[in-house]
Amino acid sequence: MNEPRWDIRREGRAWRGEEALERLNRVPEKAEMVGGKLFWSEEERLTMLGLLLENVGIDQAVRLGDPELWRAAVAELGSAPPRHG
Repeated sequence: MNEPRWDIRREGRAWRGEEALERLNRVPEKAEMVGGKLFWSEEERLTMLGLLLENVGIDQAVRLGDPELWRAAVAELGSAPPRHG
């Protein structure tokens, strides 16, 4: 399966039609903990994160954790190569 083009917005959204089926097909078969982390691979974890961020939205996500850490991560984006999506 190819890399998804994430449509993560500030406000979460529900998927519809073909997009909903495509997103559902990306969900790992089952949630398991391996070595203290959910799912088998970093790829599966990032996929689940992308799916959840599309549904929940950025505004909710940044309320989790320390705001200073979010700001620091965003500040470093200018020097990092772009990621897929």
